[in-house]
Amino acid sequence: MLFRVDPASPQPLGDQIAASVRGAIAEGTVPPGERLPSARSLADSLGVNLHTVLRGYQRLREEGLIELRRGRGAVVVDDAGARRRAALMQQVRELVRQSRELGLTEEEVVGLVRRGLA
Repeated sequence: MLFRVDPASPQPLGDQIAASVRGAIAEGTVPPGERLPSARSLADSLGVNLHTVLRGYQRLREEGLIELRRGRGAVVVDDAGARRRAALMQQVRELVRQSRELGLTEEEVVGLVRRGLA
């Protein structure tokens, strides 16, 4: 799996790392059960701080896309819905990006989503 970060981007590096993994899961190029690189080795290869990688991995864990296991590292969840969740999360991130560009408040975005659920 290829990780890329752009230090000039306004998006935090940890979010960029999470987006790389999320995209690979959504595309199916990283299968369930696959181990991700250790945070230390990934930080070294990208030239970023270890905690930056850990923040990205933590975000993916919160999204239910990876498990963090002591001694085993980060592993893509072995779950049939992980790929669909990753794709949905990409769409959510895009919604948030577009909402910010339009200057919408958090309350306005939540209101739009609630109306969409009705």
